Amino acid sequence: MKFALKTFWMAAVLLLATINSSAQGNELRFVLHAEPKTFDPILVQDDSSETVRYLTGGVLIRLNRKSQKLEPELATNWKVGSSGKTIRLTIRGGVQFSDGTPFSADDVAYTFRRLMDPAVHSPTGDAFRSSSGTVTTQVSGKDQVTITFPAPVAGVARLFDSIVMMSAKSALKEKAVLGPFMVGEYHPGSYLLLKRNPHYWKQDAGGRRLPLLDSIRLDIQQNRDTETLRFQRGDIDLINSLDTDYFNRLLKDAPGSVTDLGPSLDAEQFWFNQVKRSPIPAYKIAWFRSTNFRRAIAHATNRDDISRLVFSGHARPASGPVSVANKFWFNAKLKPYVFDRRMAMEFLAKDGFRRDGTTLRDKDGHPVEFSIITNAGNKAREREATLIQQDLAELGMKVNIVTLDFPSLIDRISQSFNYEACILGLLNSDLDPNEQMNVWLSSSENHQWDPSQKSPATQWEADIDKLMRQQASSTNDTVRKQAYDRVQEVVWEQVPFLYLVTKNALAAISPKVKNAEPTVLRPQTYWNIEKIAVQGK
Repeated sequence: MKFALKTFWMAAVLLLATINSSAQGNELRFVLHAEPKTFDPILVQDDSSETVRYLTGGVLIRLNRKSQKLEPELATNWKVGSSGKTIRLTIRGGVQFSDGTPFSADDVAYTFRRLMDPAVHSPTGDAFRSSSGTVTTQVSGKDQVTITFPAPVAGVARLFDSIVMMSAKSALKEKAVLGPFMVGEYHPGSYLLLKRNPHYWKQDAGGRRLPLLDSIRLDIQQNRDTETLRFQRGDIDLINSLDTDYFNRLLKDAPGSVTDLGPSLDAEQFWFNQVKRSPIPAYKIAWFRSTNFRRAIAHATNRDDISRLVFSGHARPASGPVSVANKFWFNAKLKPYVFDRRMAMEFLAKDGFRRDGTTLRDKDGHPVEFSIITNAGNKAREREATLIQQDLAELGMKVNIVTLDFPSLIDRISQSFNYEACILGLLNSDLDPNEQMNVWLSSSENHQWDPSQKSPATQWEADIDKLMRQQASSTNDTVRKQAYDRVQEVVWEQVPFLYLVTKNALAAISPKVKNAEPTVLRPQTYWNIEKIAVQGK
């Protein structure tokens, strides 16, 4: 009897250990490189918040990142009106928010009212602003809603991929979600734990409730060296967007865990602060607002060196806002700016700049000196800045490099405007140009070089506004293509952004992660998160 009891307890301990191991193995871990700035899906504009939005948010229509085709999610079907001004959606029945609150067409109407409220200033809402006027919603019962726009919105169904549905009734507000996971714990500066949404509506082909994971732990960690070491040790399971140095290191040590997916949609870019009210000298603002000055910098920057020395060939010189990976919308007529110092000096001379020994001075005698800010801990951007610093020194310019933690950098470029130039990469999460409305419209908060303009500051910005609205209001792809090709040409001519290189999409995925299907489109490694599982931890 004692032996039998001992055997029973040993078996129980082994079973408990197996359960605990299974629970631990069913948690996916990866890193956020900055604190999420918001958990409100309507206000998302940074990468960390977008990650949380993707993992927790339920959308009506989802873009399949592998097939690049639209698929029904919370809407079982949809129909765009012949005029392009309306979309009618049938809402999936029996769906609940994570707190058990029923989901209905009223929640869709509530979400859109909040999304388009001018007082909310939603960056996501900018994609629907094809014209001035009011967006209206009409609810028919619990499962039918029609959304009407003041003008046609091209590719409108694709835009729903980033519109997370919110509850009109739940007391939890944005904490009540429809996605596969919900926020469980948040320890600022340490980690964010997402827990399985017990009310998530999806099942797999075998009838299992999704998601397969019990939880996702997002460690908040800026240092990418530490991130790579933790991946090598097995502490984290994937790196969604891998820097070249770390890719090469892992390629040597664990070749089966890394993949180069080819050109991504994302470019590294460099821009000057053109905000007149910014706390920097007026004569510098005059430099930065000069097309000749910006074109000079474009010709003085050696993009081939950046591709080779910073990215080890896992990048290519960029010509504009659209990657060659975006086959339909890429303007093949445009080529990267030629590296030519003589041509750069010719553009500077047009504005009265001249060499005084080893120093370049403007027409009033001010030495040309400015600072570039970028995010601390991003070695690639620090090297990009160093190479630009060296290139511009050949023209007699003195460039200082300042690295900032990401929240401070975002504050500088979006709030205080206390900076002179910046190197950063704006993310492209979709192929359609409507996704970039919040960058190109002069009234947008993400119009980085001079945001939130009451009216366009220049004629070329007014032209871009007109062209972006033209392409956004047409249902004819040929008309849209012509308009957006011209936007790319104006951007190339005026250089508000100096596009440096288009990076390849590099990813690392542990062999313990099952069902991952990495793609070029963001989020590359976990776009099918509800089907991903982790085994063997």
